[in-house]
Amino acid sequence: MAPAIENKTEAWFKLILLILMVLQNSSAVLLGRYARTSVPENELFNVNHLVVITEVGKLIFSSILEFVVTNGALLKSVKENVIDDPLGALKISVPSLLYLIQNTLLYVALSNLAAPLFQVTYQGKLVTTAIVSVIMLDRKYTSRQWVCLVIISIGVAIVVLGERKEAEKQVDQNTQSIFVGLTSVTVACLCSALAGVYFEKVLKKATTNKDGVARPPVSMWMRNMQLAFFSIVIGVSQTIFVAGDTEKKPYFHGFNTSVWILVLLQAGGGMLVAAVIKYADNVLKGLATGVSVVVASAFSAIFFNVKLTEQFGFGSCMILVSVYYFSNNLPKCLNKAGKEKSIDMDPMLPK
Repeated sequence: MAPAIENKTEAWFKLILLILMVLQNSSAVLLGRYARTSVPENELFNVNHLVVITEVGKLIFSSILEFVVTNGALLKSVKENVIDDPLGALKISVPSLLYLIQNTLLYVALSNLAAPLFQVTYQGKLVTTAIVSVIMLDRKYTSRQWVCLVIISIGVAIVVLGERKEAEKQVDQNTQSIFVGLTSVTVACLCSALAGVYFEKVLKKATTNKDGVARPPVSMWMRNMQLAFFSIVIGVSQTIFVAGDTEKKPYFHGFNTSVWILVLLQAGGGMLVAAVIKYADNVLKGLATGVSVVVASAFSAIFFNVKLTEQFGFGSCMILVSVYYFSNNLPKCLNKAGKEKSIDMDPMLPK
């Protein structure tokens, strides 16, 4: 009975992480929308500055948590995991660079694809993440779970498309290249999957000290500190060397109360993402993102008077049902084969 109880406790813990991820993602979307639409354009904050300040918040939060889990030995932990092992720390620059490439390519894709086509194709990142997990982590999913992942991706696309207006089609077609756009989205999905799965592998992999003796994996808070540091370096460099004449706003310009709350929410979300990757995986993070699209859209209807369509209802049902059956067997009336082999995959959510 002990293993069964342990598995059920673990499943409930993952469910709590899923709920927290949904709440954090949804809140960030709603607050971000409010922060961008509630002030005049000349008082808007610079998005690059927001990203850098958020990463600084993640670095501070991670440092505090590392200080707590090491019983005050933060400096010793930094010495062991950064100064004495610079190559190990440098590994975390890989996902930071991949995320930078991903974000750059998304802007290219948005410039070359109509919004609906972009939203549909970008939802392929959930399936891409699962494929990369199979390759890099030797993780295995059942045929039912693969079907659920595809349906969730389609459902998210349907929900998002249901919110788009026909007015968004007013884009100069002469400046667009569908080949460039689709290529950019494909590579961006791959970068997102590689970055997430690579970080998960580094987070869970055992390490060795300078004498070659095996030791436990580096704590997720130390890894989060390293990731935040490299993200800050890349973000500041991007602001200095890439920004054009339109990006001359000083730091903290437009940072009102709602923006600071958004910073705290996003920085706290970074801690939550690390916990999800550590104790679950990137696919659960993707499931949470899918559900949060539904939640954020529903609350947008309440707070921003966004009209929900039949597409929203249909897509929402696809997402929620698929998320449930990703972790639970189909009803016996639908599962004619009687039994479905679940290879190397424990239930992610409690039944």
